[in-house]
Amino acid sequence: MTVLRGLLALMASVVGSTAVMAQDWRPEYSMYGSVGIIEMPSALSAQDADLSSQISAFEDQTRVSITFQILPRLSGTFRYSIIPEYTGVDTASTYDRSFDLQYRLRDESEWLPAVAVGLRDFMGTGLLTSEYVVGTKTIGTNLRATAGIGWGRMGSYNGFTNPLGAIANEMETRPSRSSIYGRGGVPAYDLYFRGDAALFGGVEWQINPSLTFAAEYSSDAYEREVANGTFDHKSPLNFGLKYHPNENYELGIYALYGSEIGVTATSVLNPNRRPAVGGYDTAPMPVVVRPEDLRAARTWDRSVLPDETIQTALVEALGQDGIVVQGIELTDTSIRIRYENTQYRSEAQVVGRIARVLTYALPPSVETFIFEPTRLGVPTSTTTIKRSDLESLENQIGSAEAIYARADVTEAMVGDDAALVPTQTSNFKWGIMPYGELTLFDSRNPATVEVGIEAAMRYEISPNIVVAGSIRKSVYDNRIDNPSISASTIEPVRRYAPYYADQGDGGIDYLTFAWYGRPALELYSRVTFGYLEPMFGGISTELLWRPVDSDLAFGVEMNYTAQRDFDQGFGFQDYNVVTGHLSAYWAMQNDFHLQVDAGRYLAGDWGATVSVDREFQNGWRIGAYATFTDVPFEDFGEGSFDKGIRLTIPMDWATGMPSTQLVDTRLSSLTRDGGARLDVDGRLYDAIRSGDISDFGDSWGRFWR
Repeated sequence: MTVLRGLLALMASVVGSTAVMAQDWRPEYSMYGSVGIIEMPSALSAQDADLSSQISAFEDQTRVSITFQILPRLSGTFRYSIIPEYTGVDTASTYDRSFDLQYRLRDESEWLPAVAVGLRDFMGTGLLTSEYVVGTKTIGTNLRATAGIGWGRMGSYNGFTNPLGAIANEMETRPSRSSIYGRGGVPAYDLYFRGDAALFGGVEWQINPSLTFAAEYSSDAYEREVANGTFDHKSPLNFGLKYHPNENYELGIYALYGSEIGVTATSVLNPNRRPAVGGYDTAPMPVVVRPEDLRAARTWDRSVLPDETIQTALVEALGQDGIVVQGIELTDTSIRIRYENTQYRSEAQVVGRIARVLTYALPPSVETFIFEPTRLGVPTSTTTIKRSDLESLENQIGSAEAIYARADVTEAMVGDDAALVPTQTSNFKWGIMPYGELTLFDSRNPATVEVGIEAAMRYEISPNIVVAGSIRKSVYDNRIDNPSISASTIEPVRRYAPYYADQGDGGIDYLTFAWYGRPALELYSRVTFGYLEPMFGGISTELLWRPVDSDLAFGVEMNYTAQRDFDQGFGFQDYNVVTGHLSAYWAMQNDFHLQVDAGRYLAGDWGATVSVDREFQNGWRIGAYATFTDVPFEDFGEGSFDKGIRLTIPMDWATGMPSTQLVDTRLSSLTRDGGARLDVDGRLYDAIRSGDISDFGDSWGRFWR
């Protein structure tokens, strides 16, 4: 009661000074990381594309949650929970991963509430499993009321016979968790909405735009925790205050179940709140307009301005903007320039900047500008722009749309390199730098850290023929000493990871020779051989069909690899395998991207990986993947099959500085042998499509930037 009195006193102290309520009262977050009251959910949804991360804690549990509003009505949550002594007093903590889904069935109207249905921990080990239907109604400007019915854990306090039993008798009995989940990681269809049900509800009162008071009646009895003596459930009532100084942060403090104090800290990002990127990039130079009497010139005096002088000036000027010129073909009336962009994520922005420089450097007779961006040393497209269009459109309203309408974007030609004058010679780069690796949410350890020194080199024999490698030396890590692996019927292609980490310190991380090409129109190729990754070496080949103006692409990859020695030297072990995949890629019109890879994996198993990503115009990508092979769930082990969440954040979004660098993060359920694929660098599809400038909505808006 002392805690409750303190919360009420704090609430009362701010009521009098807050007469003006917030006009836009955003949904707030529960201690489970998803939108809700305190521990119970509500029927509201976060703003479309909101990505929240939360840590919540009380004496019995610590939860780390990541929630993404996948669609305006659909949200998903990944959660990692640390539960002390879950299996009994004086036992080790349990580390549990779980996934949630919630779908809003209807929006709130003047008289009727919003209604949502949800699954909590629907494919983990089932420690937190619940299902629910919930409704939420806003009353006035600063009060929200929620009521719902729950099953599973949310049906464990003051439960009653399942009303769905009127539809089917088997709905009245809930099977035991262990009989359904087994190894975990699979949806428990036979469990959903079964067994006793219970009611829950609560209210939220917005005291002022930054502070909300919440009270709820929880239907979770914490039966297992009470039974093993680790939790004292005195009351179903929870109370709390939520403080949100702005739309990006939320803090909460709660009185829980009459016996606990809980706290939350939530951070929210939304890629759509900053659709544009950059801000600190230098301003481009203006277009130089030719005098009217010189536009009709058909040539120029090369004794005064030789081709070599123009080429040298272009290489130097564009190099200062992070644009590496690889070849130039210059005639009296046209220029074709092949280049690699190393600084700007928007290829249309690069075309615009090169075009402006060309208006300075080229004689008046040159009217046609032809741009050939490359990826992996291979041209991906050809964009043709008239110089006179640049001169007439630069300062007009809607000039980006106008230049897009007049530009001609086509496939890059094949076999027409003879006329190009190479401007890039062999390029050798090397460096010594620190590295760090953070592994989160393992089943035995919440976080492992490795930091060390990496020496890397890259030698470009030509833009499309590359030798690269690196060596790493660990300085500190907190992984398990004296590693061992569990027994399995599957070939240990990834279970050996602890041995490589233990014995391979200071070894060759990778050392490869790669050759990229364009064997025909719309086709791209790759051949890579050497020590392809820390655990495998051999040869990897790939062929990709991707027209420049198509949303579809198809690829095939074939690999012959052998398992490397644990010391990551030059030797190999006895195990070798042929793997390969047929891949289909579909860039959907609604910012979603689907990829399906079907074939043979490193352990010799056959199956497919399905990946779905939501992509944003500013470079963000958020998605999930799952791999199903002919390895039985029992043989795969905990998790049943490979799955995970992945997130890509562009550095220019984070820093405001122009950059092509991306930060990729993957949250995998587990790293096991089933569904393991070769981790070879330079796969074609993502690299080639990053050079695409055919879609105005994705790129051309930055042409004049």
